[in-house]
Amino acid sequence: MSDFCPIKRFDHLEFYVGNARQAAQFYSKFFGFTNTAYRGLESGSREVASYVMQQGDICFVLSTALFPEHPISQSVLKHGDGVAIIALEVMDAVSAYKETTKRGAVGAIEPTEEEDGYGVFRYAAIHAYGDVLIKFVERSDYSGVFAPGFMPQHHAHNSNSVGLHTIDHVVGNVELGAMDQWVQFFADTMGFNLLVHFDDETISTEYSALMSKVMQNGTGKIKLPINEPAKGKRKSQIEEYLEYNNGSGVQHIACATNNIIETVSQLKTAGAEFLHVPRTYYENLEERVGKIDEPIEQLQELGILVDRDEDGYLLQIFTQPVQDRPTLFFEVIERHGSQGFGEGNFKSLFEAIEREQALRGNL
Repeated sequence: MSDFCPIKRFDHLEFYVGNARQAAQFYSKFFGFTNTAYRGLESGSREVASYVMQQGDICFVLSTALFPEHPISQSVLKHGDGVAIIALEVMDAVSAYKETTKRGAVGAIEPTEEEDGYGVFRYAAIHAYGDVLIKFVERSDYSGVFAPGFMPQHHAHNSNSVGLHTIDHVVGNVELGAMDQWVQFFADTMGFNLLVHFDDETISTEYSALMSKVMQNGTGKIKLPINEPAKGKRKSQIEEYLEYNNGSGVQHIACATNNIIETVSQLKTAGAEFLHVPRTYYENLEERVGKIDEPIEQLQELGILVDRDEDGYLLQIFTQPVQDRPTLFFEVIERHGSQGFGEGNFKSLFEAIEREQALRGNL
């Protein structure tokens, strides 16, 4: 089947936050991002301030509204700080919008052109799960710093980088019974296919469980896992997320590195906080996952997990939530052939999250 909605890459993720200036400092200091562009009162933006934060090919946009009635303010009131827009670079934003909406997607922003001295910037958007938008961005006729209305930050430099280079995948949490609906949505409207399915037997502990399906586009560059809770004795991490996010949304962002030991070492030195992994996880690790290149003592010291499939192995680690609500967090991942998602670590990860839930009084 022809690719009716060809996607080049993740263009950016836009976060709606309560204080974008402070959030920019947080992502710079703790995660190694550099502020490369800005819009706000000084650039003529009278309602919204935004900071473009970049590292490698990863781009986050942190936006805050300047008035309480603005939709961004209402989003932050409802959901807290979090990802509001998943922006995908496409060859033709008008075509992407028309093809997806005629297949059942609900339009959010009709095809729009903005122009400045650097060319024409085109975009459109459709609704996804919860209040999240999928935005189609076309850059072929635009050479500016980010988009019209943004001005470059001339002091920007890349000395902050901790080695994160691309967005590996973006995970969404949806309500019980809604996962298959959204799987079908991405298949029907955007031509995605099901890469892998994890049931509640695979992802469970004594107390709670979840189910997950991973959707990807034709090239495999865009991976969007979708989780829903499964019935258990106590409240699952997905139910906790849905409660504090007031509905579906982006649960975590996986960022890839070529040297996870160096990256995590720098992140920890900067003050980033990660889930605790018990020392028993590392007993007989190579018997479970086979020979790996990294020293197990260093992985244990940093709390990095390992998993292997038929194509190779991967290393991964998960941060604590990056805001007071137990919602959005980050994953750091390094792949050595494996295209999986750490299935062998699901139980250890779930137990680690449950320990944090218990501390919050939410298990």
